[in-house]
Amino acid sequence: MSLQTEIADYIASFIQKAPLDVQQVMKQATKNLSESNIAANTPQQGQALPSFTLANQNGEKVSLNALLKDGPLVVTFYRGGWCPYCNLELRAYQQILPQIKALGANLVAITPELPDASLSTAEKNELQFQVLSDVNAEYAKSLDIVFALPEELRPIYSSFGIEVEQHNGAGQFDLPLAATFVVAQDGSIASAFVEADYTKRQEPSDLLPVLTSLNN
Repeated sequence: MSLQTEIADYIASFIQKAPLDVQQVMKQATKNLSESNIAANTPQQGQALPSFTLANQNGEKVSLNALLKDGPLVVTFYRGGWCPYCNLELRAYQQILPQIKALGANLVAITPELPDASLSTAEKNELQFQVLSDVNAEYAKSLDIVFALPEELRPIYSSFGIEVEQHNGAGQFDLPLAATFVVAQDGSIASAFVEADYTKRQEPSDLLPVLTSLNN
C-alpha cells in the first residue's frame, strides 16, 4: 500500500471521529500556513544542502559530511513521534530502506524531538535508520522550513494527549514543515520536497528513480 493511500485512510478515519469544530480549527490553521508562502525560501534542487552535526537516537554525533562519504543521502524531516502522519511516513521509508541501500544511498530523519523521544519513535516504528535530534529546530530554521505551532492548536493537541513541550523541551513549539531532500555525494540537492500542509508527504518510492540517476 502506498503512503498516499495510508494517509487517505487515516484522514477518512479522523473525519469520522474528530469533532467538527476541532477539524475546522485545524483545517484553517493549515490553510493559513499554506497561504503564508512559508516555503518560498527553502533549499532548491541544484543548491548545496547546508551542513549539520546532530545527535542520533543513541546520543552519537552525526554529520552530513560523514554521511555523504558513503554515498548519496535522503534527508527527511518530521514533526515528532506524536504525529500520525509522520509515523506513517517513517514506516514507509523503513519499507524501502533496503532499496535505498541497494542504490548505494542512505537515509536519515531529522526531528526537533529530544534524543529520548526520538529513540522512542525509532523503537516504536522499528526503524533501522538514524533519527537525528535537531534541538530547538535550529538546523531546520537555517533551511527556512520551520513554523511555530499556532496558539489555537495547542489546547487541541493537548486534548489528543499530545504535549509538544514534553517531546521538544520547555517552551519549544517550533516544528519543521514536511520536507524531504535527496542529496548527491557532492552535497548538492538532487530533489527537494517541501510542503506546508502536514497531511501531504512525498511518496518515498518516488525517490528511487532520483537515487538511480545519481548512480549513472
